Amino acid sequence: MTTSPSTSPAKRPEDENLGLGANLAYGLQHVLTMYGGIVAVPLILGQAAGLNGAEIGMLIAASLFAGGLATLLQTLGLPWFGCQLPLVQGVSFAGVATMGAILSSEGGGGLPGVLGAVMAASLIGFLITPVFSRITKFFPPLVTGIVITTIGLTLMPVAARWVMGGNSASPEFGSMANIGLAGLTFAIVLLLSKLGSATISRLSILLAMVIGTLIAWALGMTDFSKVAEGPMFAFPTPFHFGMPTFHIAAILSMCIVIMVTLVETSADILAVGEIIETKVDSKRLGNGLRADMASSILAPIFGSFTQSAFAQNVGLVAVTGVKSRYVVATGGVILVVLGLLPVMGRVIAAVPTPVLGGAGIVLFGTVAASGIRTLSKVNYKNNVNLIIVAASLGFGMIPIAAPTFYHHFPNWFETIFHSGISSAAIMAILLNLIFNHFTAGNSDQQSVFAAGYERTIQYSDISSLRDGDYFKDGKLFDAEGNEVPVMEMDEQGNATPRRSAVAEH
Repeated sequence: MTTSPSTSPAKRPEDENLGLGANLAYGLQHVLTMYGGIVAVPLILGQAAGLNGAEIGMLIAASLFAGGLATLLQTLGLPWFGCQLPLVQGVSFAGVATMGAILSSEGGGGLPGVLGAVMAASLIGFLITPVFSRITKFFPPLVTGIVITTIGLTLMPVAARWVMGGNSASPEFGSMANIGLAGLTFAIVLLLSKLGSATISRLSILLAMVIGTLIAWALGMTDFSKVAEGPMFAFPTPFHFGMPTFHIAAILSMCIVIMVTLVETSADILAVGEIIETKVDSKRLGNGLRADMASSILAPIFGSFTQSAFAQNVGLVAVTGVKSRYVVATGGVILVVLGLLPVMGRVIAAVPTPVLGGAGIVLFGTVAASGIRTLSKVNYKNNVNLIIVAASLGFGMIPIAAPTFYHHFPNWFETIFHSGISSAAIMAILLNLIFNHFTAGNSDQQSVFAAGYERTIQYSDISSLRDGDYFKDGKLFDAEGNEVPVMEMDEQGNATPRRSAVAEH
């Protein structure tokens, strides 16, 4: 059996194994990046369910354990499961509002009702993944660039809250001490990136977090005294919070969350594929979505919730340039260990939120920059791609600029469009279909967005010309009369020869 070079596993950048030491270092960096996000959901829902501190701790440990297993499935993969890309899995934030509403409603069934709704809705999501796995042709750089940019911009408010201290109820929230610590961490990231070696530069986020935490400890801004409190080892007990119960209304509301999760996970899979420059086809996307849904079906057994890829870790892949899936798989092992060793979780929990925020500004900004880089590959000449970008980004920014914008809309509508990522992705897909695929009815008169790009020449094209170059009969020749090949870029950013391009204009 032979394998084509384009699909050979040995040729894929994500298959590089950097060794145990590097995998541990970079894997820990991934865990630190997403730790605050993965513990936030069980913390919020545990409080909403009226659990005591010890039970909330078990809920957090269960989420770490389930996230680690889901990450291993996604990165290493099994037949039909896992996209084998450097994606960290964890509890999805998309369902917090819906699950909170289930907990507060009389007929929701409480926490067992939430866990049952997650299992049932995830099973439905699992069954419809073949539909989502065949949409890759509707995700050209025009769409993926919009989504990647929106992911980065959507995460910036998270970084800002981290910078201010994370807990808005704290009297120290937004204090100069918190912002100063975040600013110092931010400066350390930049300094290590500029002055360090390639290895130090790649580890700049992790090293900055360590240094920032040590500075915070010296200034009395973090407390390690609670690290020794509680058990050293604890295995998540299956069905500790009771057997899941199934309620139709709760399941239907969670189905909307699952649809959002499928859209966001599809976007993350395509985004990380674009960032590490590897091919993601419909089969690979389908494997990733199946792993996502299978993890979400099994997570409630241990007391966790819907699983999805973490967008902030996509940013870490972009900023470090470390493309290996084995690095992220090692992060998955660390998450499993943290789920079994609550003491380790308490150590990581001691990292001050402002330190996470200082590093998060760089991480999330890098995601947006990666999206802008992807959008630079889009062809804007003689089409309306510019207005597609403008409308989609603007639509995606609405819930970021005004978080309460959709509060008076139906709950199902708010659940979908309250996420800026989902809003931008849906708008970009629809507009790309309307303008670039369903061309019937398009005006034969150029819009200002198309006409504005009719006569533009990039400086890089002009700088390639040499003294004595000349055009004749639609062909480019050098001073000695040798023909110079003329290349053009298609919408996918690929160069193709076209020697008669000048003559056609």
